[in-house]
Amino acid sequence: MLVVVSPAKNLDFESPLPTDSYTQPELLDEAKKLIERCRELSPAQVGSLMNISDKLAMLNAQRFNEFATPFTPSNSRPAMYAFNGDVYTGLDAYNLSPKAVDYAQQHFRILSGLYGVLRPLDLMQAYRLEMGTKLDNSQGKDLYQFWGSLITSKLNKAMADQGDNVLVNLASNEYFKAVKKKELDGAIVTPQFKDKKNGTYKVISFYAKKARGMMARFILENQIDEVEGLHKFDVAGYYFSEEQSSGNDLVFLREEQS
Repeated sequence: MLVVVSPAKNLDFESPLPTDSYTQPELLDEAKKLIERCRELSPAQVGSLMNISDKLAMLNAQRFNEFATPFTPSNSRPAMYAFNGDVYTGLDAYNLSPKAVDYAQQHFRILSGLYGVLRPLDLMQAYRLEMGTKLDNSQGKDLYQFWGSLITSKLNKAMADQGDNVLVNLASNEYFKAVKKKELDGAIVTPQFKDKKNGTYKVISFYAKKARGMMARFILENQIDEVEGLHKFDVAGYYFSEEQSSGNDLVFLREEQS
């Protein structure tokens, strides 16, 4: 079973790391091409392209300019410990057991606008480049065209290497759109998390993102290897709803929070 998640806009390059282990990104040569393209942009162009403030535009233009290889522990950080957002709050990577971290290296992937696909321990440098960014490049008009089938090929290899053909999609629509479903050599399982509010179950973004991270953690800590094993997810009050689920679209419900 292979789990994919989205990155986060917020980064954490300060917290003490729980491990000295690291690996190198497999698509770093492609990332370098994107960096060269981004370096052609002025801070004002970065701000306009990403729809961010002048301050953030300056910061990210600086990051593009400071990008340097080789990646080492002194200038980079393992991806699973570099992102700091709702999904990663739910994942709580810093408190994963060493056994779960080893399992994650084979069974967990982070989709990325800049790096394509990252394993948990792959080093990365600070960046902001969302997958939906309409950055024209050598391959086309946006990052989806830039990555083409590369991301899908890496996911296919990861599934083959770990021995089955089930991909659990815990990524956002923006990022999973980079995966070419027709070229994917496996079944896609998509969990959905709904909270009860005013008597109705609905997807509430903040809770759903955190739940994706909690589901990823559940899979890694328990080394879930069958779809039926996902039905047992019962973290933070969520429970599997067979009635609302359909095929590989799994729905988990939670009662109204007090």
